[in-house]
Amino acid sequence: MIIYLGADHRGFYLKEKIKDFLKQSGYEVADKGNSVYDETDDYPDFAAPAAREVAADPGVRRGILFCGSGVGVDIVANKFNGIRSVLGINPDQVYASRHDDDANILSLPADFIDFEGAKKMVGVFLQTPFSEEESDKRRRDKIRDIEEGLSGK
Repeated sequence: MIIYLGADHRGFYLKEKIKDFLKQSGYEVADKGNSVYDETDDYPDFAAPAAREVAADPGVRRGILFCGSGVGVDIVANKFNGIRSVLGINPDQVYASRHDDDANILSLPADFIDFEGAKKMVGVFLQTPFSEEESDKRRRDKIRDIEEGLSGK
C-alpha cells in the first residue's frame, strides 16, 4: 500500500513528522508536497495531486492530508470520484470512518492536534479494515452511484 501525503504550510511540519513515522513503520510513502515550508502556498495545490493518486486506485491506495483546520484539504479531496475523505477528530471517529464508511483519505487539522494524537489517528486509519457488512457496502455503493450520476459516467 502506498500512502500519498499532501500539506500546505500550516500542515507542513506535522506532515514531515508523520512521513518519518510512516517510513519507520515500513510504509511506502509518496509525498505530493509541499516539499519546503512556504507560508504563501495554498492547500489545493497539494491536496489535489494526492487525492488524484488515491482516486486512481481507491480500494487500495490511501492518503493523508494536512492543513490548519483539516477542512480545506478534506473538501478538495472529496471532489474526486472514489474518494471518501474524513476529517480526523479522534481515533474512535477515525476507526468508524474506516470500518463503516471505507474512508481512503484522512485529513488532519494541524492547528488542533499534536504529533502523538496524529500518530494515533494515522495508526487507526491504516490498520482498520472496511467491515464488508452488507449495510456498509450498500451505503458505499450508493455514494459511488451518486458520484457516477454527477459525473455522467
